[in-house]
Amino acid sequence: MYFAETEYTQVKENFKREGSNQTTVTEFVLLGLSDYPKLETIFFVLILWMYLVILVGNGVLIIVTIYDSHLHTPMYFFLGNLSFLYICYTTSTVPLILDCFLTPRKAISFSSCAVQMFLSFATGAMECVLLSMMTFDCYVAICKPLKYPVIMSKGTYVSMASVSWAAGVLDSVVQTSLAVQLTFCVDVIDHFICEILAVLKLACGDISINVLSMAGSNFIFLVIPLISISISYIFILAAILRIPSAKGRCKAFSTCSAHLTVVIIFYGTIFFVYAKSKSKGSLRTNNDITDKFITLFYSVVTPMLNPIIYSLRNKDVKAAVKNILNQKPFH
Repeated sequence: MYFAETEYTQVKENFKREGSNQTTVTEFVLLGLSDYPKLETIFFVLILWMYLVILVGNGVLIIVTIYDSHLHTPMYFFLGNLSFLYICYTTSTVPLILDCFLTPRKAISFSSCAVQMFLSFATGAMECVLLSMMTFDCYVAICKPLKYPVIMSKGTYVSMASVSWAAGVLDSVVQTSLAVQLTFCVDVIDHFICEILAVLKLACGDISINVLSMAGSNFIFLVIPLISISISYIFILAAILRIPSAKGRCKAFSTCSAHLTVVIIFYGTIFFVYAKSKSKGSLRTNNDITDKFITLFYSVVTPMLNPIIYSLRNKDVKAAVKNILNQKPFH
């Protein structure tokens, strides 16, 4: 989803260099780690284990937020949505990554590539919006506690979650439809998945519309939510510091600590991608392997850490999980 300025230039250079070699593409070949066969078995086992943790951990969070009446609040409603989003995102990418480890030079049809690209882009956009809405919920809970039931009514927080899903789908429809209309010079993608940047590097036609569209998308779904999150946490921190007792400050901070940890991991990964992209002057093979490892990181690590963070830092979630493990009915 995140398209750095230097990568725009690289795509344009590829277009100028190979623009005369158009071909009809019915399928793409994903190289994966075919140049590093010794790593494939190791990463297959590692990614498979992490994927299972993602499914089980986020699945448990969804179950407890649905069946434990104590967790029928806006915060846990958003958490359930975030966990479901992580399951959708990893399911759209990880099986294809695992298949690439087993089958070097994995072939994928053009339509399947478009679907995978659509799902991964949509869930990435949804996550940005959903994290900002969770931050707003924390802001209201700490800065306006007396008005919280009125501001964060059921109709409000359900609508907020619906907007995040609808916005992500709409954005992905636009970006994916623009990408699939291009003509391509090459049918080999040096990646695990049909990542939109990797696909655009193969284009022969004019991609200026794609570049402008993705720049606008990045501003709407990345920059604006980040500004919103930053401003909200400034007010949250100010409100916490005004609490006279240390116990009160700790209790207030614990309300948002798990969410803040997830936000830091998510945006920290994005900033690392941007910093790395701006630090390299041109597209090199030795940097491609780094791009792949970064994709692996934000594809599985953040979704895997989400249930761990919320389970360890939230006593309500831990209590609900214990009820499930002990097979006790919820009250």
